Amino acid sequence: MTALVIAVDGPAAAGKGTLARRLAAALGLAYLDTGLLYRATGRRVLDAAADPRDAAAAEAAARGLTPADLARGDLRGPEADLAASATAAIPAVRAALLDWQRDFGRRHGAVLDGRDIGTVVFPEAPVKLFVTASPEERARRRFLELQARGAAADLAQVAAELRARDEQDSRRAVAPLVPAADAVVLDTTHLDAEAAFAAAMAVIRQRLGEVAPPA
Repeated sequence: MTALVIAVDGPAAAGKGTLARRLAAALGLAYLDTGLLYRATGRRVLDAAADPRDAAAAEAAARGLTPADLARGDLRGPEADLAASATAAIPAVRAALLDWQRDFGRRHGAVLDGRDIGTVVFPEAPVKLFVTASPEERARRRFLELQARGAAADLAQVAAELRARDEQDSRRAVAPLVPAADAVVLDTTHLDAEAAFAAAMAVIRQRLGEVAPPA
């Protein structure tokens, strides 16, 4: 692999998206939130009044994705979360989106965040981070995020929805949510965005030497 690819995996609301975007900017790399691909797929299925667990409907939605689908304003929230998790468990959907992700990363190099970047999409990536946090902290962050967007939210319900998604993502037969064997686990429970970025950059420097610029 000639282009530099950094894999950032982890569960929802652990801070991996914020971290991955900042790493991409600091390193001069493209950034891809691969979860948007599955969220957009789930939304297309829902738009068609189909079940996101329907393999045929989900595969058709995945193969029909356009850049406009990734820019939709309704790709966040509980309904989109569960639809994305359901479609991501379907092998045909993952196969349909795998080449797209690999082409994006190999084109010029990139930081990709998701749930199986280091295990399936780019197992050869020289830097793999698995970003996590306690369930309570992740629920608090998601609750505040929803409030900031003006969405009605209940902390207990948010926590339950995160637990349900964690269980579905970690138990699925295809590409379950697990750290790659050579990933560095970064627990952000007690880290703010600045501290998480500094810790990640330290890992990158260790893995790549002088390739990584200073923070």
